Amino acid sequence: MGDTRGGCCPSMDLFRSEPMQLVQLIIPIESAHRTISYLGDLGLLQFKDLNADKSPFQRTYAAQIKRCGEMARKLNFFKEQILRAGLSSKSSVSQVDINIDDLEVKLGELEAELVEINANSEKLQRSYNELLEYKLVLQKAGEFFIAAQSSAVEQQREFESRQTGGDSIEVPLLLEQESLVDQSKPVNLGFLSGLVPREKSMAFERILFRATRGNVFLKQTAVEDPVADPISGEKVEKNVFIVFYSGERAKNKILKICEAFGANRYPFTEDVGKQAQMIAEVSGKLSELKTTIDIGLLHRGNLLQTIGEHFENWNLLARKEKSIYHILNMLSLDVTKKCLVAEGWGPVFATKQIQDALQRAASDSNSQVGPIFQVLLTTEAPPTYFRTNKFSSAFQEIVDAYGVARYQEANPGVYTIVTFPFLFAVMFGDWGHGICLLLATLYFILREKKLSSQKLGDITEMAFGGRYVILMMSLFSIYTGLIYNEFFSVPFGLFGRSAYACRSPDCSDSTTVGLLKVGSTYPFGLDPVWHGTRSELPFLNSLKMKMSILLGVAQMNLGIIISYFNATFFRNSINIWFQFLPQMIFLNSLFGYLSLLIIIKWCTGSNADLYHVMIYMFLGPTEDLAENQLFPGQKNVQIVLLLLALVAVPWMLLPKPFLLKRQHEQRFQGQSYAPLPSGDDSLELDSHHDSHGHEEFEFSEIFVHQLIHTIEFVLGAVSNTASYLRLWALSLAHSELSSVFYDKVLVLSAGFNNIIILIVGIIVFIFATVGVLLLMETLSAFLHALRLHWVEFQNKFYEGDGYKFHPFSFALLDEDDD
Repeated sequence: MGDTRGGCCPSMDLFRSEPMQLVQLIIPIESAHRTISYLGDLGLLQFKDLNADKSPFQRTYAAQIKRCGEMARKLNFFKEQILRAGLSSKSSVSQVDINIDDLEVKLGELEAELVEINANSEKLQRSYNELLEYKLVLQKAGEFFIAAQSSAVEQQREFESRQTGGDSIEVPLLLEQESLVDQSKPVNLGFLSGLVPREKSMAFERILFRATRGNVFLKQTAVEDPVADPISGEKVEKNVFIVFYSGERAKNKILKICEAFGANRYPFTEDVGKQAQMIAEVSGKLSELKTTIDIGLLHRGNLLQTIGEHFENWNLLARKEKSIYHILNMLSLDVTKKCLVAEGWGPVFATKQIQDALQRAASDSNSQVGPIFQVLLTTEAPPTYFRTNKFSSAFQEIVDAYGVARYQEANPGVYTIVTFPFLFAVMFGDWGHGICLLLATLYFILREKKLSSQKLGDITEMAFGGRYVILMMSLFSIYTGLIYNEFFSVPFGLFGRSAYACRSPDCSDSTTVGLLKVGSTYPFGLDPVWHGTRSELPFLNSLKMKMSILLGVAQMNLGIIISYFNATFFRNSINIWFQFLPQMIFLNSLFGYLSLLIIIKWCTGSNADLYHVMIYMFLGPTEDLAENQLFPGQKNVQIVLLLLALVAVPWMLLPKPFLLKRQHEQRFQGQSYAPLPSGDDSLELDSHHDSHGHEEFEFSEIFVHQLIHTIEFVLGAVSNTASYLRLWALSLAHSELSSVFYDKVLVLSAGFNNIIILIVGIIVFIFATVGVLLLMETLSAFLHALRLHWVEFQNKFYEGDGYKFHPFSFALLDEDDD
């Protein structure tokens, strides 16, 4: 628990956070950039913002940050183009050192080239799509004209044949109608052709008819395959149309309607010979454009591939550069404007490493003035820093999710490594299910290098991050499963034969009264003979309920004992005498005594009713215990314990506020320059003290705070002990669910002597086991174990009002940092 200052990297101490110090760095401007870069590589200094009163635009290096932001924009543009092209950005094996200024120029050139290639490609693709549509119009409209011309020839022949045959009675009438047509006024018809989206074709036809009052003739033909639209580039189903009209007024209306419906118009000729010539010309142009587009795409692909090979290195360099200037903006200029002043928190063990980085930066920058490193004295609370590895980090995250530890207070994460998976396993005890969890976790652990570099789903990412927590949970589940003797609810005599045998052949369905002890006690865990008997549930209920109380009282005592170590470390004698001692006395006078009675009853085999003993310990402490007496003098012991519990309440409540008041008066009257006491109750004093002087001691506020704390502990001692009964309830529910799935699905399907029913039963059993027991029950037990640690255990000693150490480190740069 002491300061570990020897060596470069002392051994990890998870019990208390690393000793921290506030340091000041005075860095010459010419070496400032390289210094921050080296400190970023080291990653052991958390800088303070000395320019908090300035806006981002008023800071010294605002222009450089803007440059870095512009480079980040270009890199994001490259990333989008690479992903759109279906390529991947890989870090090149041979990293070429490049200056940030050279990188800025290179990125600008590459962006300009890529933008030009994209613009040319878009123009060529649009022209290609337009020519493709034009070719379709020429083909479909040409077919219409050919069909119309052949139809007209047939009609002409039919008309001539009618004129030669004058016998028909209809001939005079037809001749009379034709004579009504004024041949001196020929009608000039114009036409427009193009493509219209198929989904708009009906509305297009309707609007044309209404706008021209039916004085148009529209012909539409569907294009079989979707066509790439020249404007949007998307594949759209379209119809080729041709509209015949008369007069300029009708033409103007049709043009406006075509524009409104997004119909693309293309010129067309009536001459069949010219149509074939135009189709040939368009086909030639399409072929040339296709070749040009392919060459452009190949060039673009090669350019993007070249960018992709260096993208990760360039991106990392740009983000590093931006983060360096962000830190430089947090530094203040001295009065000479030749040096930058930095302040920050760093671990004590990293002092030499920081100094070495400063000297190396000054040497590499050819600076004539060396940097200055000095430690500052401050009353500000330092950040909390635990050096964890990939195994302990997940357990530390569980604790930090409740609250970050106050600087150098006892860390529950040390105990959580063991107690959390153990309490989980008490609720999840089945060594078959534990093996399933173990196999799933081993998959994550054995492939962690590959999986850590992949994008996983939210749930998979969460499970992968907690793989070592699940590993410990599975190992403890196997252990408690062996104690419960349950393998998918089936007992096995792994450690020897049962100690009991049936008294007669018909006793297998009876209670344990029908069993005789014929051998030595089963060596480990539960005797398999208990499973399946009528007394199994009452026996397991009694065992697990008492075990839950024992575990709960033990863990709560551990929490109170840790509060003693906290008070000792911070030299707070008030908390030792007026918090630790009365809490230990109160908890153990009641529930410690109950735990002792449980152990005595197990050892002696007594039939005493512990409910009756505990109830009448309060209602009738002087009454005779009769058959509920477990040891001589029990009644006197209970009276003493009850009196101690009653005394412990005012012991916790009254002395502490008065002592804090006297301590405050002594500090600011006769001991103005005495060292400040740092303890769990610094909240009461330090919150009313600042650098400008001291305020009045709010005795009423401190007293109310202590009153709430006392009531919370007294009531919590009862509620927290009852809360540990969830261990019994969850364990029972898991066991019963597992038994139901085994008996009512697997065994029942096997009893039909039908292979299909058996296969269906096995499938249902597997899905029920995985879905309910291995997923839902795992999550349920995890959350209950989490609550027991956060509420029942940590509230005995853990303040959790610190703040985490966030050093400036290139290794912690986030991909989404702005």
